[in-house]
Amino acid sequence: MIDRTRKQPPNLEQGERASSRLQIGAVSYLNSKPLIEDLQGLCPEANLVLDVPSRLADDLASGELDVALIPSVEAFLNPEYEVVSDACVATHGPVLSVKLYSRVHPGEIKTLALDEGSRTSAALAQIILSEQYGVCPEQQKLPLQKTTRDSDADAVLLIGDRAMSPPDETFHTVWDLGEEWVNWTGLPFVFAMWVTRQNTNLGEIPEKLSAARDLGLAEIERIAAEGAQTLNLEYDTSFDYLTKNLYFRLGDSERAGLKLFQELAADLGLASDAPLHFRELTPRQVAELVAV
Repeated sequence: MIDRTRKQPPNLEQGERASSRLQIGAVSYLNSKPLIEDLQGLCPEANLVLDVPSRLADDLASGELDVALIPSVEAFLNPEYEVVSDACVATHGPVLSVKLYSRVHPGEIKTLALDEGSRTSAALAQIILSEQYGVCPEQQKLPLQKTTRDSDADAVLLIGDRAMSPPDETFHTVWDLGEEWVNWTGLPFVFAMWVTRQNTNLGEIPEKLSAARDLGLAEIERIAAEGAQTLNLEYDTSFDYLTKNLYFRLGDSERAGLKLFQELAADLGLASDAPLHFRELTPRQVAELVAV
């Protein structure tokens, strides 16, 4: 397994990519751990690359990756993209790891610092501010590893592991964006999903992505314990996050939430309105999964 967030390995030179094995890109946050449980073991024919969501999206677009767990808004930008698994990162309420911290009333936000790691959460923040408060703040980048005190913007968006511990600062308003979306629309919100380019031959990898998710859910207590230790969280916080704040199956209600999110993002020029494609399982594949 390769973790690009720490060091680029020497065996991924550009000249070698054309003849290398399939490249699977996954998020390096706690919220994706249940989706990649023993994924490298399930897919020995592929390389598993870990990185932040925005970089995974860029690498999928450039062809460096064959399939990747990317921000959902990125899937709306390319009509050639296709969702290939029912495994996803979603929420049916508070998500805990996507927070907007505002120093002023939301209707008075003029500058917004956006976490460099994700584009879906950035789009969601902009949609809620525009639709509910009629504001379109000037955007600033908040580099990775930085926090709210490193920005003087009116509001700061934090995502992922660093958003799970409250900043040492007082704010006028704090939003959990998952909670804001669900309370507003009544639909789940999908933050990330497995996407490929249409006509990419992935073999059995789509089914194995779902299988890895199922393994992860079966090992959720261990994953929560490891996450708590790594992130210096209480075990209950880590466990509740993975079992109560997050949802990992892309069903009909999640698809409805995706459709509405795409429509709202397209209205703001943040996404295409081209239909989102799903690579459906064949009847034989469905029967095999049910049998398991």
